Amino acid sequence: MSQEYLTTEELSQRIKYDARTIRERLKDSVLLEGIHYIRPFGGRKILYIWERVEKDMYDQASNAAFAVPMARGGVCRG
Repeated sequence: MSQEYLTTEELSQRIKYDARTIRERLKDSVLLEGIHYIRPFGGRKILYIWERVEKDMYDQASNAAFAVPMARGGVCRG
C-alpha cells in the first residue's frame, strides 16, 4: 500500500489553493476524513491522500463537463 501523504501546505501547492481555503472551505465538505485525509495515530495532524484527492478532482471535472445547469441549482446529466 504505497500512497503519497501530503500536509495541508503541500496540498495547497499542488492544487493551487490557499492552505487556509483548504482548511476552512474544502475540508469536511469536499475533502472527507477517511477518504481524502487521515489523522495518523489519532492526533491533530492531518495528512491528505494525494491519489484520492487527484482522482476525485478529475472525476468531478469530467462529470461537470456533461452537466446542464438547471434553474433551481440542480444539474441534468443526460
